[in-house]
Amino acid sequence: MQTYPSLFICPICGKPLLRMESSYRCWGGHSFDIAAAGYTHLLPVNKMNSKNPGDDKAMVAARTAFLDAGYYRPLRDALCRAALACCTDPEQNYTLFDCGCGEGYYTAGIAEALHRAGLTFRMGGIDISKHALRKAAKRLPDAEFAVASAYDLPMSDGCIDLLFNVFSPMAREEFLRVLCPGGHLIYVVPSARHLWDMKALLYKTPYENEADRKDYEGFVHEQTIEVRETICLQGSDHIMALFGMTPYAHKTPKAGIEHLQSLDTLDTAIGFDVHIYRKA
Repeated sequence: MQTYPSLFICPICGKPLLRMESSYRCWGGHSFDIAAAGYTHLLPVNKMNSKNPGDDKAMVAARTAFLDAGYYRPLRDALCRAALACCTDPEQNYTLFDCGCGEGYYTAGIAEALHRAGLTFRMGGIDISKHALRKAAKRLPDAEFAVASAYDLPMSDGCIDLLFNVFSPMAREEFLRVLCPGGHLIYVVPSARHLWDMKALLYKTPYENEADRKDYEGFVHEQTIEVRETICLQGSDHIMALFGMTPYAHKTPKAGIEHLQSLDTLDTAIGFDVHIYRKA
């Protein structure tokens, strides 16, 4: 039976994990099954906030359809350029990690870009939604994916060369711990007027997002890539899928939601700030 060292460590005792055919095992005797879909579960029960944390199956399906339609392709392209700017040594075997990988749309895009560049690397990711990880593992069957928390990453100190985080929590201390010396963090946040035209339909007085770049202790800011585009959403399904991906889905008046549901097309600005940080 073929086994090889995992990117992950045991969440119970902290010992290295070996990936086997259908499970992960550590020298401490702990074992974690690999689901048929290709991911494992490394979030201890006592640290779960609910029985099924994260996005449910319907939400993941809607977001997958939206992303696969290419609406956020400009962001994925920018992430690929940023990753290639951080991984420049053809002799190095890089370790990349997507913290909050969701269904793996950006993870797969970055992996494809590095493959095209002829670089050698290992890829992994975590999310709290098992439904999202099923999609991610299908996109990248050679990568390692696990249900886990960004605030308690099941990874050893200094093991990651490039960590990327798209719209997920900024777990500064954990990111510093798992990044190697000089390792990079690519952190994506929405720009001030991201989805401005959608917000103008939902609220009488739309507000800009807080988009000032922040400095984080232990990190040096190297660059910000600004992505600004206008997209045309085709069909109510895509419009409502995008709406469901935003915080507005939880705080929009009923009238605003009904107005949005009545639309067949919607043009709206999108904007992302791709911040590149280096571990000091």
